[in-house]
Amino acid sequence: MHSEQLSSHLHNILEKALNSSNISLQDGYDLIQAPEDSIPAICEVAGTLRSRSKGKTVTYSRKVFIPLTTLCRDSCGYCTFAKPPDHPDAITLDPDQVLAIARTGEKNGCKEALFSLGERPELTHEIARKHLRRLGYETMLDYLHDMCKLVLNETSLIPHINPGSLTYEEMHALRQVSPSMGMMLESSSVRLTQRNGPHFGCPDKHPLVRLNTLRFAGELRIPFTTGILIGIGETRTERVDSLFDIRKSHLMYGHIQEVIVQNFRSKPNTSMFESIEPNIDEMIRTLAIARIILGPEMNLQAPPNLMPSQYGRYLKAGINDWGGVSPVTPDHINPEAAWPKIRELQTVSKSMGHVLRERLSVYPRYLRDSRLWLDANFQDCFADVVSSDGLISEAGTVL
Repeated sequence: MHSEQLSSHLHNILEKALNSSNISLQDGYDLIQAPEDSIPAICEVAGTLRSRSKGKTVTYSRKVFIPLTTLCRDSCGYCTFAKPPDHPDAITLDPDQVLAIARTGEKNGCKEALFSLGERPELTHEIARKHLRRLGYETMLDYLHDMCKLVLNETSLIPHINPGSLTYEEMHALRQVSPSMGMMLESSSVRLTQRNGPHFGCPDKHPLVRLNTLRFAGELRIPFTTGILIGIGETRTERVDSLFDIRKSHLMYGHIQEVIVQNFRSKPNTSMFESIEPNIDEMIRTLAIARIILGPEMNLQAPPNLMPSQYGRYLKAGINDWGGVSPVTPDHINPEAAWPKIRELQTVSKSMGHVLRERLSVYPRYLRDSRLWLDANFQDCFADVVSSDGLISEAGTVL
């Protein structure tokens, strides 16, 4: 550690982290607000913690993106995935379209079918109810359940679902067709739900609703992905609050398999179009503090396509995963940001001293203890796909 760059106070916090002690909330505040010249030393500690558990391996999941419906009852200030009811792209995929996307992914070596969809659109939009009636369903979550089942029955892909906030009962039902799930916490800040905030008028984005979903996932033992979205109007200390809320949930249940730190991207035709995007330095600061707060065992991810020319630097800040990368479908959440080619990811990772490995949508720790973490439908069904370390065997990886 470059001690000469640090105050004695910051040095003591980092020593605490290196000695396997959980830092306090105030420690987190002090770290994330540290002077710019302290960040290299903070990153060094974050990298050391990462390497203790992950070594120099950095992972990714080869996925196909299935945008089940672009209708949503929420209207976040930065989102272009959700479409208003009168928009020509306000659609719900039919089963044949779902299966066609999945089969294209399968042919291109994908293992994960990522289902993304707007939250409970049928509660607000007549067009969503019309789509569902045509398909023979009352709720989008019931339809999601059966589309996961269709993909499981007709392809070798493994569903991973991002349907937003869920009840205990909904998660219990979906657990039978999707061995892992995800929902970005985004932020614990209630302030962001107030008028003129990015989550105003978004009932599913209230922090208590999101944190309840995290709790239900823990109670049901679902390997779960969550994370924070930075640059949407939150303060640095509010980022720390969000990371501590995630840590608290994970310490209680052990179910958070990965945490994403994602940077806001401004998009035309949104209320936040003129908002300033976080730069690479802000991302690195936040990633390093996230690693220190969450500890060496957590899988920490940042999307490479949202900082396309500089994402290799994330490895210096303690990440160990690039997330889902698709050789087939665009990032429907950020369609302006193309995925890097897998071979490029491999080259960038190698240039930073890391080895790229492919993983499933369920991380190795949860595969090893499948009796505890997976529904009976998924227990013992991945043994022929992964090697002894729980990652895809080299022979099964397609570049």
